[in-house]
Amino acid sequence: MSEFATSTAPADVVRRQYLASATGDPEALRATLAPDVAWTEMAGFPLAGTYRTPEGVTSNVMEKLGQDWDGWTAHDDTYVVDGENVVVLARYTAVNKATSKPIDVRVAHHFVVRGGLIVRFEQFVDTALVHEAMVP
Repeated sequence: MSEFATSTAPADVVRRQYLASATGDPEALRATLAPDVAWTEMAGFPLAGTYRTPEGVTSNVMEKLGQDWDGWTAHDDTYVVDGENVVVLARYTAVNKATSKPIDVRVAHHFVVRGGLIVRFEQFVDTALVHEAMVP
């Protein structure tokens, strides 16, 4: 097993979460989340709210995104790390299944990683651009 796969460094844990999400591996994604994780999707986002437990996050966020969007991907590109805080600048790309409209929108994610697990997540995104793709 590689050093990256077992690293508890906050940026490595967050990167494993993005990789698991991109490859559609809910088990690997859940392995990056603390049992009491607080995962917050921004107000105005279609899945707005705070989800708890690794299963709650994968079933209420990742699986629902997969139901409504083709190819939903968060492309992580810039990491800013300050202790247990990891801010990632990224881009969402996907095509809405109902409208066939694509999105390509910038996003910022704030993670808090403790003991090698994500304990908190908060999303910041231009929700109007996401909604625009959902309207026929």
